[in-house]
Amino acid sequence: MAKRPAEDSEDPRGPLKAGDRPVHTGSDAAAGPFEDDFDDEFESEDEILEAGVDGRPDEEREAEEKWDAMDVDQKTFILGRDKLAAGESLSPDPSAYELLHNITTTWPCLSFDIVPDQLGANRKAYPATLYTVAGTQAESRKASQNELLVMKLSGLDRTVRRRDEVESDDDDDDDDGEVNTDPILETKSIPLPSTTNRIRTCQYSPQNASRSPMTHTATMLENSRVLIHDVTPHLTSFDNPGTTVTPQQSKPIATLTMHGTEGYAIDWAPLMPQGKLLTGDNDGKIFHTTCTDGGKWTSDTRPYTGHRGSVEDIQWSPSERNVFASAGSDGTVKIWDVRLKTHEPAVSVQVSHTDVNVISWSRQTTHLLATGADDGQWAVWDLRQWKGSSDKAFTSQSRPAASFNFHKEQITSIEWHPTDDSIMAVAAGDNTLTLWDLSVELDDEESKDTARTLGVPPQLLFVHYMEMVKEFHWHPQIPGCVMGTGGNGFG
Repeated sequence: MAKRPAEDSEDPRGPLKAGDRPVHTGSDAAAGPFEDDFDDEFESEDEILEAGVDGRPDEEREAEEKWDAMDVDQKTFILGRDKLAAGESLSPDPSAYELLHNITTTWPCLSFDIVPDQLGANRKAYPATLYTVAGTQAESRKASQNELLVMKLSGLDRTVRRRDEVESDDDDDDDDGEVNTDPILETKSIPLPSTTNRIRTCQYSPQNASRSPMTHTATMLENSRVLIHDVTPHLTSFDNPGTTVTPQQSKPIATLTMHGTEGYAIDWAPLMPQGKLLTGDNDGKIFHTTCTDGGKWTSDTRPYTGHRGSVEDIQWSPSERNVFASAGSDGTVKIWDVRLKTHEPAVSVQVSHTDVNVISWSRQTTHLLATGADDGQWAVWDLRQWKGSSDKAFTSQSRPAASFNFHKEQITSIEWHPTDDSIMAVAAGDNTLTLWDLSVELDDEESKDTARTLGVPPQLLFVHYMEMVKEFHWHPQIPGCVMGTGGNGFG
């Protein structure tokens, strides 16, 4: 750095503040010109300012100093396990997602279902379109605002474009990989008298092949009623501008009143040409409802009983039209055959010491059943190992084919991948939605943990943060697409 000349003083020979004044040995001219040791490195003041005091740009040096000053926690942050400090928040990395959108509604929806469409299977083109139905959970004092929402989501563009597409797009130099279009949400509302506990759809082809498939919804309400709606006109109106839905078309085609208490267990039979519905309540009763050829809905007056508590979930077998499974707060899973006139379970297995909240029956390998419990553990069971008994009070014990205790809060939703029986998705009360690959095998004791992170099994593929996530579903026609709902909307 160039020297700065000293300021003039009235007494150049005055005393110094420290030590004696050095003796002047000669004139400045005799000493010769000043030589700067760094003269070869910096030719001008501009170069000095650009390089900074240590030869690097000031921005680079300041960034390093700021990083060194930070108290960096070297521990791996695990979603659902580690807690955020006050003022901290999580945000997703867009590069980890092919598709990521968030949608909010007036009231949160604790349950929804995806509606199959006529846009084709195995769709990979963007923007994507999907149809869904959901039931709201309005505040108690505003229960009259509850509604069944029939929705069309379109314009769902890819979150991050592939690198080869970005490099080949020479016309748009400003493309930073962000979403290209804004999603569009269209809704049709059907009024409901109470909060929705759970909703499921059933779709079947009418006798007239030229007509679109008919879509029915079954909604279990907090007031113990089960409402069945025909939402075909609502779905059709999205793609036919000018179509109106009359108030009569929004009324339920059936109201089921056989339950004495509210419930959450409900499922349509997938192998029946017309409606066949199972519903279970908090009294442990399961009712079977069918639709006759004349369109009348009738329910059995005698329920299926066997659970010593509430029925939490129900699923029909994907391969046997007369068989279904139920899960209860008594920690058991029971297998039933509707042909048995006793209305008692054919098989009962104790799978948990806590509530079994959800179950999922594999559609690809139909002897596999997955369960999710209140203690955060989820497991996969081989139904070929389950044995029945002539003793109706007998409950057997069994070992799962695989089990995981990664989640430390209750499992709220579980579902097999629609086409790959090695992939599983799980949602839990720890605000996470996780993806798992069951084809990953343990080679040794060390492989029980991933990247030396204790408690993270190698089968865990992906962890998505979703606040208060309650339910999710794979889209059967869009590979790898998962939609979930929680306290802050859909994602």
